[in-house]
Order: sequence, then C-alpha cells, then structure tokens
Amino acid sequence: MRVLLLKDVYKLGRAGDTKKVADGYGRNFLLPQGLAMLATPGALKQADRIRTSGVELRTRLNQEMGAVAERLNGLTLAFPTKAGETGKLYGSITTAMLAEAIERETGIKVDRREIDSQPLKILGVHRARVRLTVDLIPDITVIVHREGEPPESAYQVEVAEPAEAFSELRAELEAEAEAEEEETESDQEPGSAAGSAEAEA
Repeated sequence: MRVLLLKDVYKLGRAGDTKKVADGYGRNFLLPQGLAMLATPGALKQADRIRTSGVELRTRLNQEMGAVAERLNGLTLAFPTKAGETGKLYGSITTAMLAEAIERETGIKVDRREIDSQPLKILGVHRARVRLTVDLIPDITVIVHREGEPPESAYQVEVAEPAEAFSELRAELEAEAEAEEEETESDQEPGSAAGSAEAEA
C-alpha cells in the first residue's frame, strides 16, 4: 500500500513523504498510530502542508533535544553479569535495562522503544543507538562483562561480526539441509527397490 507520512518515521521517511509499505505494517502500525494516512489523491494535495509543518516540528525538537543528545552521545554503560565459558550470557541485556541504566547514569528518561539494539546475549563491547528524533541519534557504548571481573575485560572478548555470524548460520543450515536430503534419499531407496521387485514379479 502507498501511504503519506504525517510524522517522521525512523528508517522510513519524513513527514510529507509518500512511501510504499507492506499492507500489514501500514494497517497495523502506521495508520493506527497516526503516523501516516492512505495516499489518496485528496491526501496527496496536503503533502506540502504536512511537509512544511513537519520541518517546523523537526527543527523545534532538534533544538530541544540537542543538549540531551550531547549528554548521551558517547555514554558508556557497564553491565556485570553471569556468563558461560563461551561468553554467552545466562539471560540477556534488554532495551528496558538499557533505558533504566541511562536514567540512572544521566537522569534522562528514555523510552525503551527508542533504543535501537537487539537483546545482548554475549560478553563484550556493544553499540546501541538512541532515537531522540529522526536527526538526533546518539551512540552509546554498552560493556557487558563477567561478574567479578573489571569492565575492561570485556574489550578482550572476541564477538563475531554480523557477517561472520551470518555465514556460520548459513553453513549450519546448509549442513542440516544436506543431512535431511541424505535421510530422505536413504528412506526412499528401500521403497523403490521393493517397488521394482513387485513390478518384476
């Protein structure tokens, strides 16, 4: 479906933009949240007005949140936690935990949904981003270290890069698929032999 954005939407576009989105995303999120409307001919006539008011609102928000962004940018949060020998956590560090730590360290209240991070499940140094506005997205550093060890120990942990992790996952899936094919072939062989024996009789 095509929608006209009424507000800035992270990773999608700015107020006044027309975008093609998946039907489910539009119906279940953008439209009910008041972030967009269907891009009908009547709606598109309002695009310039929406774009202008969006620019004004964005400018005001950027001015208001500029000082907050400066305080958050480069912030380092440390989480001592229990982990196995491989560095995998017993549990995970969630965006809710990051939001609590940000408030505890800076006094700034951040909605967990504004934090761009997957649950952290391994020891090491991780990056997270806080979406204050579509233009202001400060980076924070999250140090996940083993309980009883200094935070600096997390810098020595080797975390697989996303590309490496993806290639490893793909290799595992391919190996599983090959194993399944071999099992299927071995299951089919006796049946086909029996079938040919019956045909000969």
